[in-house]
Amino acid sequence: LLVSKDLGKHLLEVEDLLQKHGLLEADISAQTERVQALNAAALKFSELEGYQPCDPQIICNRVNHVQTCLEELGELAGKRRKQLEDSRQLWAFFQEMEEAEAWIREKEQILAAKTCGRDLSSVLTLTNKHKSMLGELGSRRALLHQTMKRGEQLSAKKRFSPGGIQEKMREVRLRWKKLEEVTGLHQQRLQEALNFFQFSAETDDLVAWLQDTYRIVSSDDFGHDDYSTQALLRKHRAVVEEVEKHRAAVLALRKQLALLAPEHRQGVDVQIRVVEVEQLYGEVAEVAVLRQQWLQDALAVYRMFSEVHACEVWVDEKEQWLERMEVPEELDEVEVVQHRFESLDQEMNSVMGRILDVNQVVQQLVDGGHPSSEEVRSCQDHLNSRWNRVVELVERKKSQLSSVLKIQNYLLEC
Repeated sequence: LLVSKDLGKHLLEVEDLLQKHGLLEADISAQTERVQALNAAALKFSELEGYQPCDPQIICNRVNHVQTCLEELGELAGKRRKQLEDSRQLWAFFQEMEEAEAWIREKEQILAAKTCGRDLSSVLTLTNKHKSMLGELGSRRALLHQTMKRGEQLSAKKRFSPGGIQEKMREVRLRWKKLEEVTGLHQQRLQEALNFFQFSAETDDLVAWLQDTYRIVSSDDFGHDDYSTQALLRKHRAVVEEVEKHRAAVLALRKQLALLAPEHRQGVDVQIRVVEVEQLYGEVAEVAVLRQQWLQDALAVYRMFSEVHACEVWVDEKEQWLERMEVPEELDEVEVVQHRFESLDQEMNSVMGRILDVNQVVQQLVDGGHPSSEEVRSCQDHLNSRWNRVVELVERKKSQLSSVLKIQNYLLEC
C-alpha cells in the first residue's frame, strides 16, 4: 500500500487516497505502540541471569530487525503522504484553473449578450451592473494570481511534469487577457452610449425650456396701464437674461456632438436635432427682442397718455379761466391781471416743453409702426388742437389787455 504509485487522477480521488492513507497511518501508530511493548518484553529475556531460553544476541537482533522494519514503514508512510499531498496540490491547481476558465466563459457569454441600453435609464442600470462585474473581476484577478503563483511553484518541482502546468497557465492567461479586452470594450461602449443619451436628454430639456420660453416671449399681453406694463417689462428682462445665459449651452451643442462616438454623432436625426435647437433658440431670442421693444413702446404709449392727460387737465383749467375772465377797465385791476398773465407765460413755457416731448414720442411710435399709431396720432392732434385754442385765447386776452392799457395811458396823459 505504501509503495503504490497510484497518486490519483483528479482531486476527489486524491482526497479519497489521503483519507485511506490517514487510516493506514493510524494503524501504523497503533502497531508502533504494540511493537515497542513487545520489544521491551523481549529484551528482558536477554538480561536473565543463569538459565536463558534463547541466545540474547538472537533476541537483540530480532528486536532490532523489527524496529528497523517499523522505522522503514514510518518513512514509507511519510513519503507516501508527501506524494499524496503534492498530488492534491497539483490537482487542486488544475481544478482552480478549470473553475477560472468556467468563470471566464460565463462572463464572456454575459458580455456577448449584453446591449448598451435604449435610453438613459437603461444605460445607467447597465453601467451599475458593469461596475459590479468590474468588482468581481478584481477579486477573481487576485485569486487567479495566487493560483498562478502556486502553479509556478509546482512547475519548479521536478517530480511533476512542468509542461502541462505551463500550458494550462498559458491558456488561462490568454483567455483572461481576452476577457479584460472585451470588458474594456464593453465599458467603452457603455460610456459612449451614456454620453449619447445624456446629450439627448440635455437637448430635450433645452428644447422643452425653449418651447416654454417661446410661449412666454410671444405673449400678446402688453399690460393695460403704466404700472402693469412696467411689471411685465421687468419680468421680460429677467426672461431675456435667462435666454442669454442659455446661449452658451446652445453654442456648446456642436462641441458636445463632436465628442460623441462616430456611430452616434453621424446619425441624421441627432444632427437635425441640433439644427432645430439652434433655429428655435434664434427664434426665441428674436421674438424676445421684439417683445421687449413692444413692451417699451406700450410703456411709452401709456406714459404718453398719462402726460397728455396731465396737459389736458392744465389746458381745461386755463381754458375755463380764460373764457370766464373779463378784461377790467380800471388800471389797477388791469395790472393785476397782467401779472397773472406773466405767471401764465411761465407755466405755458413749461407745458409747451411737455407737449413737444409728447409730439416727439408720438412721432417715434408712428415711425416705428406701432399698432396703436392711429390712436396715438388722434390723441396728439386733440392735444395740439386744444393747446392752440388756449394759445389763441391767451393772445386774444393779451390783446384786449393791451388795448385797455393804451386807453388808460392815453387818458392819464390827457
